[in-house]
Amino acid sequence: MMDTSTFGIPLFDEAHAALAEQIQALMDGPDAEFEANLAALIDCLETDFRVEEELMEAIDYPALRSHREQHARVLATLHALTPGDLQAGRRVASLILPWFQLHLATADTALAIALQVAGRAANPAPPGLHQPPAAAASPAPAA
Repeated sequence: MMDTSTFGIPLFDEAHAALAEQIQALMDGPDAEFEANLAALIDCLETDFRVEEELMEAIDYPALRSHREQHARVLATLHALTPGDLQAGRRVASLILPWFQLHLATADTALAIALQVAGRAANPAPPGLHQPPAAAASPAPAA
């Protein structure tokens, strides 16, 4: 399991732990499960990114555009993978881990601080925010 920083913001900490598990399942899973694990990771990333972006909008976060662009680049790369091309898929998957660690250490840390300053750390979800159910954020069990 990869090391993930915690922010003391349950919404962030839980989402990032689930993403770390999804990335690990993708990297460690057998070829036969790669496509399913990739789809689960993409779903998890889309949910996490949507929640982060809604939080940034709620506090009028000044780095919203650059943070959103980072999310979009990762998702575009994952969506552009050719189904069945395991070599390319695994190569891209191997790059997600270091990207995720850097993103946590920089962009997400800055966002966590901004949420704390804005008084949103204890209850960061604005009214109407689409929060991911815990079961949707869990990786598929290994066969």
